[in-house]
Amino acid sequence: MSAIQVPTSDVKDLGLASLGKLKIEWAEAHMPVLRLVRERFTREQPLRGLRIAACLHVTTETANLVRTLQAGGAEVSLCASNPLSTQDDAAASLVADYGASVYAIKGEDDVTYYRHIEQALARHPQVTMDDGADLVTVLHTKRSELLPEVLGGTEETTTGVIRLRSMAEAGALRYPIVAVNEAMTKHFFDNRYGTGQSTIDGILRATNMLLAGRNFVVAGYGWCGRGVARRASGLGAHVIVTEVDPVRALEAVMDGYRVMPMAEAAAVGEIFVTTTGDIHAVSEKDIERLRDGAVLANSGHFNVEIDISALRRVAVSSRHMRPFVEEFVLADGRRVYLLGEGRLINLAAAEGHPAEVMDMSFANQSLSVEYLVKHGQGLNHTVCVVPIDIDREVARLKLDAMGLRIDTLTEEQARYLASWESGT
Repeated sequence: MSAIQVPTSDVKDLGLASLGKLKIEWAEAHMPVLRLVRERFTREQPLRGLRIAACLHVTTETANLVRTLQAGGAEVSLCASNPLSTQDDAAASLVADYGASVYAIKGEDDVTYYRHIEQALARHPQVTMDDGADLVTVLHTKRSELLPEVLGGTEETTTGVIRLRSMAEAGALRYPIVAVNEAMTKHFFDNRYGTGQSTIDGILRATNMLLAGRNFVVAGYGWCGRGVARRASGLGAHVIVTEVDPVRALEAVMDGYRVMPMAEAAAVGEIFVTTTGDIHAVSEKDIERLRDGAVLANSGHFNVEIDISALRRVAVSSRHMRPFVEEFVLADGRRVYLLGEGRLINLAAAEGHPAEVMDMSFANQSLSVEYLVKHGQGLNHTVCVVPIDIDREVARLKLDAMGLRIDTLTEEQARYLASWESGT
């Protein structure tokens, strides 16, 4: 079935393309693994004729992912996975310089956001790539007639994987999804080092505050929380961790951080970052306990981790102090500052993860799409792990690009590990 006619793009300003192209080239220089994948894809054309709809953060790093998929022969339609994460110059360059269909404008409202998702889907994708599962959800609820054409999909985030596993458990998921987020070369590095650095970057760009000596509260001690806590501590902040998982809470203690309930942390914290993937990690009751001047930021995928509705409801006034900084004055005169509308602070106020970590994440994405083309029809309609061979290949290529070598097992060592006879 041929795709219906839709606009080839909807971006802010194609005049930004020249600036975007320079930034895309800068990112490419720091993405050697993806570049090696692109070179092979160019030779082998494993994605020839494949239609891909991608709902991702539209950044310079994502532009290089799109280029890699195109090099493999795919036709890519790209929309934003967050209203504030689009880099308008990168979006313009993808359209003007690389011929991609892009539907993304930074600051777009919810109506435009979902219209862009539907425009990407209108090109009848055979593979979906998602960052939060919004595209998959729209496909299953509003464009279900397209489902028979879909071979499979990939998902980049913890939040999206949680949603998709819920769909699979309910029997609602109609095609296999590869959880790129679960690859070791993704969540060990992207979530820990990428989120750790880029979250701090976003907070500093938005506020220009000194972190040293401040009480810095991290809600959630998963891979993202670990990264944020480590980077904040490295800048001299006094890190407090809140958790619901006793094992993770114990790990945070052993890592040297204070651990307490959010109800207690709310009264002493000065900067708060939510990384839980769940709703209202900072609740209305917590907002009531905040000290004057408290700063709230979110690094989870959706803007639900801070109870923004409650904050607006209890405030007597609000104003924008700086780009991405909104001040709320409470009835007793306390001031609370919300960064980036409670959306992903690393992309709302900064540029997202460094290219070096997205290099591994997007190599996983590219190779997982190739895997789906080869094996998708034999997979169950569930959330699948990235094959370990792909994960290790990405790590091997990254080490090679860094000029590093590692040991290999001798024949004797391999035999020993495969045996059971040897004992004490």
